[in-house]
Amino acid sequence: MKFIISSENFLKTIQPLMGVIVNNPALPIIENLLIEVDHNILNVKATDLETTIINQTKIQSESNASIAVNAKLLAETLRTFPEQPLTFKTNTENKTLEIISDQGNYNISYIDSDEFPNTPEIAESQSISISGSTLSKGIQNTLFAAGNDELRPVMSGVYMEINTNTILMVSTDAHKLVKYENNVETNPNHSASFICPKKPLQLLKNTISEDNNNIKIEYNKTNLIFSFENMQIYCRLIDGNYPNYQAVIPKENPNILNIERDKLLSSLKRISIFSSKSTHQIKLKINGNSIDVSAEDIDFSNKGNETIKVDYDGQDMEIGFNGKFLIEILNTLQSEKINIHFSTPSKAAIIMPDIENEKIEKVLMLVMPVMLNQN
Repeated sequence: MKFIISSENFLKTIQPLMGVIVNNPALPIIENLLIEVDHNILNVKATDLETTIINQTKIQSESNASIAVNAKLLAETLRTFPEQPLTFKTNTENKTLEIISDQGNYNISYIDSDEFPNTPEIAESQSISISGSTLSKGIQNTLFAAGNDELRPVMSGVYMEINTNTILMVSTDAHKLVKYENNVETNPNHSASFICPKKPLQLLKNTISEDNNNIKIEYNKTNLIFSFENMQIYCRLIDGNYPNYQAVIPKENPNILNIERDKLLSSLKRISIFSSKSTHQIKLKINGNSIDVSAEDIDFSNKGNETIKVDYDGQDMEIGFNGKFLIEILNTLQSEKINIHFSTPSKAAIIMPDIENEKIEKVLMLVMPVMLNQN
């Protein structure tokens, strides 16, 4: 094998794959990148056996061969080079990959490619195309709310439901929930649902931008592929039935508060400093057109309180929340103003952007209340 590629291009090609690499895996081969040269095309693959990424770029080569190279060693080496063409040559006698640069020569050991796990095959699949903007927004709005409980694996991913002209994405960790809907153009009478793990969605989020035109989603009952530009992300879907998320969304919410998102977020960030480090409890006391935001850490006699003017239509109430969850939600929403819908202090609050494009995009975020400390 011999090929020539710029140091910057090679590093740019492998960087998105580094998020898949696992430290000290049970199968040592997956600490490596699979490098496949097919004349003027270079394919680089990484896998953790659940998620696989393949990235492609152009090179100068007449070879047709493949090897596996330690991912971190190769990445660390490439990061040290200023931009320049690098020549890579394999020595089959001692199984090393020689790197020839302007500064000198270096040798990295490699492993035969036949030891590397095969790429998953997706049989009897269906596919749709979604704009990068739509998918990026959906992931941005839902990923943070997915759970981490290994005993409830279905809640550790994002539920995706594709219908004839809409995509629905839902995530929850039982404390907060996000429901995101957007319009898409899919095949007639085409519908499907599946639970996608967080890791491939995080990798996708880090890689795509709203400028990506279309992303192809190909899937069957067990696996899914995201394809865009020169990259494919394969993942194994989470098996199981997603919880009935509709059941936890209160239907009657007569108390509605309208407030500037940044103003409430800034207040919560300040007040949360004074909350209990174990409960992160924040109290919201709504009285007429003002809201008191307060927190107290009784163990250390720390206390904070602020008052914000708001537009409120409903009954006065006191309700408690985990401040971290509220901050996460407000950090994720992008609208200037938000509406918070309350039912009672013991039922979940619904937070939605106060925007006028709900015909295209709908975002609903829910946060469960906590029992207030009785002083």
